[in-house]
Amino acid sequence: MVEVEDAFKKLQSSREGLISTKRGKPSDKMEKYGPHLVRLPQASVPDYLQLSPYKQFCWGALKHIVKRKEVHDEELEGDLLEAHMKIRVEEYIAFVWMSTILAAIGGTIGGIFIGPVLEQFLDFGWFLFGAGALVAIVTPVATYFGLMAAPGMKANRRGKKIDKKLPDAMSFISSMASADINIDLIFKELSRQPLYGEIREEAEWITRDTELLGKDILNALRRAASRTPSDKFQDFLQGVITTSSSGGKLKPYFVNKLEEYQDERQLMAQQKMETLGMMAESFVTVVVAFPLFLVVIMAIMALMGGMGGGNPIPLLYAVVGIMIPGSQVGFIAIIWMINQD
Repeated sequence: MVEVEDAFKKLQSSREGLISTKRGKPSDKMEKYGPHLVRLPQASVPDYLQLSPYKQFCWGALKHIVKRKEVHDEELEGDLLEAHMKIRVEEYIAFVWMSTILAAIGGTIGGIFIGPVLEQFLDFGWFLFGAGALVAIVTPVATYFGLMAAPGMKANRRGKKIDKKLPDAMSFISSMASADINIDLIFKELSRQPLYGEIREEAEWITRDTELLGKDILNALRRAASRTPSDKFQDFLQGVITTSSSGGKLKPYFVNKLEEYQDERQLMAQQKMETLGMMAESFVTVVVAFPLFLVVIMAIMALMGGMGGGNPIPLLYAVVGIMIPGSQVGFIAIIWMINQD
């Protein structure tokens, strides 16, 4: 009986030792202990909860109203998470509301003072009143909808950056998998590579879930697939989960995905070159040839009296000084957006 009690005491002491928080020296590596609790200094705030002074002011001024109305937007919450914006939904809504209020005040003041300014050039009283009212209304409305759409726009930009770096990251993952390295260690090593941009941040969150929060790799990949803004990366993670759960081998899956993404990149590059070629032909026709023909025709019509006796010089100035530079700037902006995509 005494031996049984001693055995139970040893088992209890070993369990207490396993579940207790281990605190290593600063030089110790995290891999030594695996998932473990992290003790923060007293009264410290995690970095992802720190707000800018203006957002702290907005939250302090409107938090009671936001809490009382129980405002919650699931779509906005998903956009904030996908955009990696380190702010809660309630705090962001307070920021949007306060910014809208300040924009309404500024727009009203601007609408009041815009009348005397325009009065120096125009004598239409109704037009001045309409311009002031338009400024007072459009400013807060544009501020509200612009700020509400900002997280989604940032998430879309992150998704495009992830898609752009995915073939390179897949090459890295395939090389690591060829050495029979576990998938959790592959994402951990990927999180240390700044070359892969936004994919590195996604890998950091996966590593945080496994090592700091103690989740297994499949649950961490499911969470990553649900919060990533990239459809391609989501499809890749879901494929990893399905292959691992069904007992398949990940190495052939990574190789197939690498070939798929490389073929897609080559096809996109070919389509981009065709688009740029078409834009070059349009540039020569619209920006170079058409203005020259227009200037020549206007000059001939003016000499022949076909301009109704009017002076063609202002119209020529408009073509040369506004139309030609404006069309060039427009083409440059379009080509720049194509290269960004």
